[in-house]
Amino acid sequence: MPALRVDALFEGQATPDSQLQLTLIAGSKGLWRTITGARVQKPALALSGYTPYVNANRLQVLGMTEISYLRTLDEARRRAGAEALCSLQPAAIVVTRELEIPAELIAACEAHDVALYRTPLLSSLFISRVQELLEGRLSVTSNIHGVLIDVLGVGILLLGQSGIGKSEAALDLILRGHRLVADDVVELRRHKGTIYGSGAEIIKHHMEIRGLGIINIKDLFGIAAVRDVKKVELVIELCDWDESDDYDRLGVDDLFYDLLSQRIPMVRVPIRPGRNIASIIEVAARNTLLKLQGKHSAREFQERLNQALLAVRPDEGPPRGDEVE
Repeated sequence: MPALRVDALFEGQATPDSQLQLTLIAGSKGLWRTITGARVQKPALALSGYTPYVNANRLQVLGMTEISYLRTLDEARRRAGAEALCSLQPAAIVVTRELEIPAELIAACEAHDVALYRTPLLSSLFISRVQELLEGRLSVTSNIHGVLIDVLGVGILLLGQSGIGKSEAALDLILRGHRLVADDVVELRRHKGTIYGSGAEIIKHHMEIRGLGIINIKDLFGIAAVRDVKKVELVIELCDWDESDDYDRLGVDDLFYDLLSQRIPMVRVPIRPGRNIASIIEVAARNTLLKLQGKHSAREFQERLNQALLAVRPDEGPPRGDEVE
C-alpha cells in the first residue's frame, strides 16, 4: 500500500500563496508518520472519548464544530478529549479557519509526537485541496517497457518484444503529426481508476532508433510533437506473424490488457513485410474513438450479416458467432 510521510506531503505548504497554507504548531517529532489513504477524517466524536472509528493512518481535520465543542468543556474534559484523539497516534492533525487551538490539544500533540498544523482555509476548501493532493501522491505506480504515443487524442501504448519496431512505428506516426509521450520506459500511474503514462525524466522526449541512435523528438520536430502525460486508452501489442496463429479476423470480441489492476482495451497486430503498421495504429485510434461514441463497427457488421443469413434461411435461426467467417 502506498504511503506518504507527513513532512513530505506538507513540504513547501507553509507560504501564504501555497495550496494548503499550513503552519506547524506542535508535534514536530511526529513528522515521520505516514498517511496511507487520500480520505481525511473530522473526528468530532473522538474528542468526547468515542474513538473506535478513528483511522490512525489518515489526516484528522478539526474545524469550527470540533474546536467550539472543546471550548464548551472544562479543562479536565478538554485534556481527556485531546488525549483520546492523540493517543491513537493519527498521522497528523490540522485545525482550519486559523482558529485558536486549545492549550490542551497542543500539549497532547507534543506528548504523543503528533504533528499539529493550522491553516486559514475553510474546512471544506482545505479537505478538497488536500484530498486532491493525496490522491496524486498516493497513486499506484509502475514502469513498463513500451512506447506511449498520442494519436488523434487517443493514448496508445505500444507493446512487443525488443526490436520488433515499436519506436519505428511511433516515429512514423510523429511524422504524420501525432505526439510522443514516452519511449522505451513508460511510467504508469493510476489515479481515480484511470491509467496515465509519462516518460522517465532522464529520457523524456527522446527515442532510440536502431541505426540512428538517440534522437530528441522535441528538438527535431518542435514542442507540438511531444507531450508530458497522457491517459492510456488503448494497448496495441506488436507480435511476429505466425502462420499457425489464429488472428482475429472480425474484431467482434474485445480484448483487454491489465494495467495496475485496470482493464484497458487491447488489439494484437502481427508484423510482416508489407504491412503499414503506422496506418493500422492510426485506424485503431479512429476505431477507438468510434467505440467511445457507442459505435462498434465489427458488431454492427455481424448483426447485418446475421440478418441477411436469417432472411435466406428463416427456419434455421441466426448462425452462431463461430460460424461467421
